Amino acid sequence: MGSFSIWHWLIVLVIIVLIFGTKKLTNVGKDLGGAVKGFKEGIKDVGGDKPADAATPQSPPQQVAGGQTIEGEVKEKTKS
Repeated sequence: MGSFSIWHWLIVLVIIVLIFGTKKLTNVGKDLGGAVKGFKEGIKDVGGDKPADAATPQSPPQQVAGGQTIEGEVKEKTKS
C-alpha cells in the first residue's frame, strides 16, 4: 500500500464536504486566510521595531567555560 492516489483524496474531499457543508468550509478558509495575513503583518511589525543603526552600544556576549561565566572586551590592536 503506497501513497494515496488522486481518487482517494477526491473521495475524502467529498466526505468532508458532505459532513461540514460548503458554507462552513468557506468560513473556515476565510478565517484561516485572515489568521495567516495577521501573522505576516505581525512579523513585519516586529522586524520594523529594530534600530537600523549599529551605533547603539550593546553589552558584550558572555561565554561559558567549565560552568563559569567569562566576561571580556575586544579592543583594536595598534601597530607598534
